[in-house]
Amino acid sequence: MILSRNHIKSLGLGMLPFSDAVSEQLPLRQLLRLSLFQISVGMASVMLLGTLNRVMIVELGVMAWIVAIMIAIPVLVAPFRALLGFRSDTYRSAIGWKRIPYLWFGSMWQFGGLAIMPMGLLLLSGDQVAGPSWAGEVGAALAFLLTGLGMHMTQTAGLALAADRATEETRPQVVALLYVMFLIGMAFSAIIIGTLLRDFSALRLVQVVQGTAVVTILLNVIALWKQEKVAPMTKAERDAPKPLFRDAWADFTRDREVTRLLVVVFFGTLAFNMQDVLLEPYGGEILGLSVSATTLLTAMWATGALIGFALAARWLRNAINPHRMAARGILMGVMAFCAVIFAAPMNSGVLFFAGAFGIGIGGGLFSVSTLTSAMSLNVQGTAGKGLALGAWGAAQATAAGVSIFIGGALRDIINVAALNGTLGEGLNSAATGYSVVYHLEIGLLFVTLIALGPLVRSRPLNDTTPQPMGLAEFPT
Repeated sequence: MILSRNHIKSLGLGMLPFSDAVSEQLPLRQLLRLSLFQISVGMASVMLLGTLNRVMIVELGVMAWIVAIMIAIPVLVAPFRALLGFRSDTYRSAIGWKRIPYLWFGSMWQFGGLAIMPMGLLLLSGDQVAGPSWAGEVGAALAFLLTGLGMHMTQTAGLALAADRATEETRPQVVALLYVMFLIGMAFSAIIIGTLLRDFSALRLVQVVQGTAVVTILLNVIALWKQEKVAPMTKAERDAPKPLFRDAWADFTRDREVTRLLVVVFFGTLAFNMQDVLLEPYGGEILGLSVSATTLLTAMWATGALIGFALAARWLRNAINPHRMAARGILMGVMAFCAVIFAAPMNSGVLFFAGAFGIGIGGGLFSVSTLTSAMSLNVQGTAGKGLALGAWGAAQATAAGVSIFIGGALRDIINVAALNGTLGEGLNSAATGYSVVYHLEIGLLFVTLIALGPLVRSRPLNDTTPQPMGLAEFPT
């Protein structure tokens, strides 16, 4: 049997990861280009929450409380994602674009923040010979604010554009692809930036951070190129009265399920992210693991997250209710945190790594399923997809920032009390603070499960014909 060129081409595309996310209105090439904005957001996330956090404290000698304030600034912008999404829903340009202008300006804010950031950080560290004494604080705060605003605007508009272009059948696979690209952006940028800053100097810091700014704008320009059709609007159409945000928000939250979904996203993210700054110190301080061993935790978590994405793509393709899938992720998280807790009394590194792996799977399932639910919301009245995705992003980003602060602060407070003997002889251990945080996360996961319950429909899980698992379901 002789295969034609078209048969060979279709067979090759079918073997590619996420080939089932492709549709006639969103071809593979355009889908992969659009997903590049997630890589730039992942790069900025690593820069703000990882690399610069360490550089400011260790190399530049900035006080930890000032660093904490700087890191918190992008989180303060997160609640405005709902407003940004609404604006992209209702924006009227002369050529008919809605999402592209917000992607572009978000990219520019992100670029501008990263471009001025190294100068602000150097002034903040005291390396200043002229100008007012407060220039460093103001410059660094402005850089973090611009970068955070750009990240949130870019991601909100990009996700809304993907939701606009995807079909109902391909939307779950598009969601999984965008999440994988975000993870890839974080992983590769962490490796590259960490390698470049190994021999630290002020000049190298300027080169790396501003180089990241240049890469950001290049990736985002490629991502947004020709992603929306030109549909010129008349002056009368552009001047027509626009809906108000408060009216759109009232329409959006009129359905109780929408409000409940946002509560689920907030508490679930709070539960999964509180351990972000604690897992590696827990492994080193309590289990005695080496630095090289604890660095593998990120790889274990990322591997688990990718498996979670693969499971999500398969289950969503088989029409499993995304709320039920979120519940599976929550239950996986409960088991994972139990493994992390029992790793200390059993002195088991294997159990600890298994827990980190399970947290990745559970968090991946939960994130993909709730984002799919947000993309699939049947918004009413003046509310649109941008508002729905902005509200989802606001709830998730705000919860992530709050959870990191609560986790670190609670561990410190409990450990001080435990090591002083205030909590009794049985709890006089450095592991007590960590254990309290992990137990709190388990409690929050059960709270999330209770909030999620009414969203789960009673239809059977296998109400569609099962489909074979192929390479197209794997997101890597």
